[in-house]
Amino acid sequence: MPYWRLFYHIVWVTAGRQPLIAPDRQQPLHNVIAAKAAALGAMVHAVGGIEDHVHLAVSAPPTVMLATFIGQIKGASSHFANRELGLEGGFAWQPEYGIVSLGRKQLGTVVEYVKRQREHHQQGTAIGALECVTDEGLAADR
Repeated sequence: MPYWRLFYHIVWVTAGRQPLIAPDRQQPLHNVIAAKAAALGAMVHAVGGIEDHVHLAVSAPPTVMLATFIGQIKGASSHFANRELGLEGGFAWQPEYGIVSLGRKQLGTVVEYVKRQREHHQQGTAIGALECVTDEGLAADR
C-alpha cells in the first residue's frame, strides 16, 4: 500500500437546519459515521457536532473520491437515523457540505475543535472557516 497522509475537516447540516440530532442520539449517529468512514478505508480522528450539524476530522485515502466518500457517509448515517433512531423518514442531510484540507500540524487543533463542538457553539467560539457548508456560511438557508 502506498504511503499517504491526507487530513480533512468535513462539516454537513441537517435538512432545513432542523435540530434533529438530540444529545442522546448524537453518540450512536457519530459511531455510524465513524464506522462507515473506516469501512471506506479512512482513518477517523474525531466526530462531533450539535443538534443540526456534524463535523468529521478524517484522513481519507487518495483512492476515494471525496464527494463519493462524503455521500456514502451521509447516506449511511441518514439511513441509520431514520431506521434506528426512530426518525422514520423525517431525517435528511442537506446536499451541501464543507471540506477543508489540513496539514499535520493543524490536525490536533481541529480534532479538539470537533470534539468540543457543543462548548464552542454555547460560548460563541466557533471558527467560521470550519463551520462553512457553502460559500455563504454554515447553510444555504441561513
